[in-house]
This record gives sequence, structure tokens and C-alpha cells, in this order.
Amino acid sequence: MRTSTDHILTSHAGSLPRPDALIAANRAHETGEAIDERAFDDTLRGAVAEVVRHQKERGIDIPGDGEFGKPMGQRVNYGSWWRYSWQRLGGLNPEGPSLYEMTPRRSRPGEIVLTSFGDRRDRTQFAAAYNDPASGITTGPRPPAPICVAPLTYTGHDAIRADIARFKEALAAAGIEEGFMSAVAPGSASRIGNEYYKTEEELLYACADAMREEYKAIVDAGLVLQLDDPCIAENWDQINPAPKVEEYQKFTMQRVEALNHAIRGLPQDRIRFHLCWGSWHGPHMTDIPMRDIVDVMLKIDAQAYSFEAGNVRHEHEWKVWQNIKLPDGKIILPGVVSHATNVIEHPELVADRILRFANLVGRERVIASTDCGLGGRVHPQIAWAKLEALAQGAALASKQLWR
Repeated sequence: MRTSTDHILTSHAGSLPRPDALIAANRAHETGEAIDERAFDDTLRGAVAEVVRHQKERGIDIPGDGEFGKPMGQRVNYGSWWRYSWQRLGGLNPEGPSLYEMTPRRSRPGEIVLTSFGDRRDRTQFAAAYNDPASGITTGPRPPAPICVAPLTYTGHDAIRADIARFKEALAAAGIEEGFMSAVAPGSASRIGNEYYKTEEELLYACADAMREEYKAIVDAGLVLQLDDPCIAENWDQINPAPKVEEYQKFTMQRVEALNHAIRGLPQDRIRFHLCWGSWHGPHMTDIPMRDIVDVMLKIDAQAYSFEAGNVRHEHEWKVWQNIKLPDGKIILPGVVSHATNVIEHPELVADRILRFANLVGRERVIASTDCGLGGRVHPQIAWAKLEALAQGAALASKQLWR
């Protein structure tokens, strides 16, 4: 994985704004309209080439493909990073209930279960705000979730090959040596209905074995694999009532162990992990503190760790790294601009945020990034301005760190 000895590198968390033509083409696919597949492929290929070029122009050192191969049929969409896997896993019945409308499940001491998305503690605590369309809280579409009814298999070989080919073509055209591609981790991918496996753990490991094929394809192609697994932190809010921290850590380690199983034997220096508390625009009062999950996160067999550090709920948690030693050879990608606000961060603020981390873990071990994906969460014009502020802030921080 690329590191630098003369300036702060820049990257981001994955999703970038899709062009309107691609959103319209995806929507046509979703609604079953007859479309010209060759024309669709040309649209997608052109969009990936353009998004890579735009990142380079705005000073992003380690670009992604914008997650453009993960279909998004609406401009505001919080789920494409995960829901794409529903089309790449065999053994699923797509006619499941909405994850927001499922019957709530309650945990009890010694038995943690995830409740429905609609029964999250943040949503129940701020029910009036979540149900007020004028509140500014958005979550995007809520399609039914599939149900596992047969052995899980990976069926996305053609799709991931095409994603990789488009991205590598775009990187070559832009003259960029290293790029990253994201994939959903087993812990998050397995949050579906289950009518086949005897236990949730069996479903989790079946998902790990299936998704491993996608992870291996990305790494074998010479790209950096980013594993997206917000459930490591976000599940805390989906357990009702709140468990003890120790119980949650044990519950979460099962997901970490399944992820490590999925990436066993793959080179750590080609893998980075992304953690967030869910990217929806809401209060987030029930987010678990970083101090309670940072040790769990560091047990993931990746070289680099991406996490939220720029929004008002988590910015103060840079202090965690005063007491946590980053293991040798590891890198962090703190979010220094946020998807959670339309306000464009000032480059000097971005530089200040970078300097906090660099002074604690070392300047060569920090890559400046975003809290979470910007695509589908803020307006495209704002998203690109945030990436410009990110690069400008990294340049300011670099002048101080290497003067």
C-alpha cells in the first residue's frame, strides 16, 4: 500500500456522486426497462474514467472507482455500498420484508440479537424528528431485503471482472499507479433474512466464504481492497436495549473473526478497512464511543484503518490515539472532511485535523480521507468541493510536517 515520505497522501472512503446519465441508466435497470446493454456499458465505462480523472485533478493521491459498479438509481441513496451484494450472492430470495418494517427483536443478558432497522435506539429516541420530512434526516430508499433460502454462493464473477477492468483502464488513462476498490464485509453483508442456516453464525461464515471470491479478485488484480463494515460500530445502535460494552465487544469479535477468515492468506499490505457509525443524516446520539471498539477494529487483518473523525459526533475522538498504540506497519485514514454536513470544511481546519493524528502516530502513517462516502449523501457540487478542501488541507499540513 502506498505511503509517502514527503507529504500527506489523500484518499476517500469510496462512494462519489454518480452522473445523472448513470443514475438514469441504473434506474431503468431496476424497473426492468429494455435497455441497450452495450450503451449502458459505455455509459458506465465513461463515468468511471471521468470520476478517476476528476479525483486526480482535485489532488486525490489514491482514488477509487466511486463505487460506480454498485447500482444507484436515485441521487440520494445510503445503501448501494451493501445492497449490490444481493445481486452477487446465490441462494437468496429477493422477496423479503423491509429491514425497517421487520418485527423488532429484543436482546437480553447473554443473548444479543439485532433488532429491525426501524427499531434502532437512535430512531426511537428521536422518533418525531425521524418521521418529520422537514427535519433534514434522510435515509434514501428502503427496498425489501432478501432472505437466504439455500446455500450462499458467489455469482458475481462477471460483475467484479467488469468493475476491475473499467477501473484499471481508467487508472491507466489518468497515469495513476494505485487505486482502491471497496467491497462489503461479511458482518454487514449477512444482515439479511435467514431461512436456511441453523444459526446466524453459520450464515455469517457462509457469507465470508462467498464474498472471499470478490476480495481475492480485487487483490489479485493489483488493486487495494477496502472492506466496508459499518456493522462493527453501527450494530451497537441496533441492539435494543443497549448491551454491556463487554458483551458487545464479544458479539463484534465474531464478525471480526469471520472477516479475518474471509481474507486469510491475502496480503495485509493490499487491504484497508473502513469503519463508520452509519452515514445517515441523523442525531447519532446512540453511537458507541471509539474508545470502546478501537481495540476490536485493530484485530482486523488489514494494514490500514479508515474511520470517521470529522463530524461533530466523533471529531473529539482523535484523543483515543493518545492512549492507543498503532501497531507497527499500520496506517490510519481518519476522516477530515465529512459527509454529515453541507458546510465545506476550511482547508486550515482540515490541516489542523490532520496534524493531530500525524503528531500522535507519525506523519508517514496518516492518509487524509473522508468520514464516509460522499456519493448519495451530499450534492455533487458540494462533494467535489469537499475533496478539494481535503487536498488543500493536506498540502497545508504537509508544509508544517516537512518544513
